[in-house]
Amino acid sequence: MTSPSTARRDAGQPLTGFEQFSLTPSIQRGIAGLGFTIPRPIQAQTIPAALAGRDVLGLAQTGTGKTAAFALPILERLNTGRRRGARALIVAPTRELAMQIQAEIVSLARFTGIKTVAIFGGVSASLQIRTLRSRPEIIIACPGRLLDLMQQGEVDLGGTEVLVLDEADHMFDMGFLPDIRRILKALPNKRQNLLFAATMPAEVRALTRDVLQNPCTVELAHSRPPEAIEHALYPVGEGHKLDLLLHLLSDDDFTSAIVFARTKYRARRLAEQLSRSGHNAVALQGNMSQPQRDRAMNGFRQGRFDILVATDIAARGIDVASVSHVINFDVPSTPDAYTHRIGRTGRAERSGKAFTLVCDEDRGVVRDIERNLGEPIVRRNVPGFPEPRRAPVTAVPSGRGGDEAGAGNGYANGERRHRGRAATGRGERQRTGVQTARDGGGNGNTADHRRDYRGVALSWLPDRSSAKLLRNRLLTRAPCRLA
Repeated sequence: MTSPSTARRDAGQPLTGFEQFSLTPSIQRGIAGLGFTIPRPIQAQTIPAALAGRDVLGLAQTGTGKTAAFALPILERLNTGRRRGARALIVAPTRELAMQIQAEIVSLARFTGIKTVAIFGGVSASLQIRTLRSRPEIIIACPGRLLDLMQQGEVDLGGTEVLVLDEADHMFDMGFLPDIRRILKALPNKRQNLLFAATMPAEVRALTRDVLQNPCTVELAHSRPPEAIEHALYPVGEGHKLDLLLHLLSDDDFTSAIVFARTKYRARRLAEQLSRSGHNAVALQGNMSQPQRDRAMNGFRQGRFDILVATDIAARGIDVASVSHVINFDVPSTPDAYTHRIGRTGRAERSGKAFTLVCDEDRGVVRDIERNLGEPIVRRNVPGFPEPRRAPVTAVPSGRGGDEAGAGNGYANGERRHRGRAATGRGERQRTGVQTARDGGGNGNTADHRRDYRGVALSWLPDRSSAKLLRNRLLTRAPCRLA
């Protein structure tokens, strides 16, 4: 039976929408089932090159349809010359993104018979192994669990025809580069490579030269937030941040929000404070088990929770269409993180609002963000909420190092802070530590085991027992005397 698009092409009529790609009818049915009609710009500019077998580097704002941009060419390729076994490998940095990619591909491929499997840590590998033994054509994986199963002999990548690195910049930023190189060695030299991301710093772009061969490069204003997003800065003193957050959430346009906090503890505590204030809030952070994370995300998507309080684990790739507000309770540490965070609203050309609460010590990071955007962000002052005062610089006793420096950017009301010299962006990053990269988060760790509990950097303490004593005293708010 001749497809409508073929008939129109034979009659000399121009093809519109997704018909212009001349995809097989079974894939066209999947596209129609999702309600897709007009290709998004990143799709229109990358799908033809991918269908032609070229390597692709796609850089576009978050929420612009990058998943379909690589999924449709893969499905078209696999739908012709069918054979079982892994033919396409899609590598993603986080479990949530891997599951999201699989869900969209399953919907697009529902009429093709093409099978997929998602591989990630935090859950038992037994079900993933059973699915792998059924020889699915598409593997969507986080690097850590993929390497584990490769070492166990459960994954054979020798027949891979297409490699996709989604959120490629995040993969490199999280320290996945050694894992990615190990995966690349297991792949055939002759393959198609597709890299998609929302940002691509110069140093990361250099790394792509090792993977891509004569790529088709598409850049769509990837460093700027989508025009549909209204974003603004709200200067505020640290002690008034929670009250200002509640004020912003009382907006008549508010339906649901993602609120970003810097640390796992702050996200959990802020979710509790918002719940006590009458909102249905839930935290999403790296210490949660996979079932807990699934319950949080599914509850937020289904409307059981109207606020998701998250660390940056949720800032990449997570697509929840109905988010009306993104609020940075803590200023992100980099300009790229700002772009990714506020991109959680304004998805699929919807409008959205993104607000950032700014304290005095955030000025340096804000300047970097505005420099990256190429324009200043509007400042808004709310009556009744005083602007932050510039904190005085206090000397730190010799031998106690910069890691005990001041409170950094905003600690929630009631948190104790260790008084030291005023924090800088660099000091904050040192104090917060480096999140483990494996499988998109896991448990956040610091470079030093003497970790802070309430934002207090303990690297100057003489031993582990002293650090533990101070943490316990902070929990009970009791006087503390160190030996």
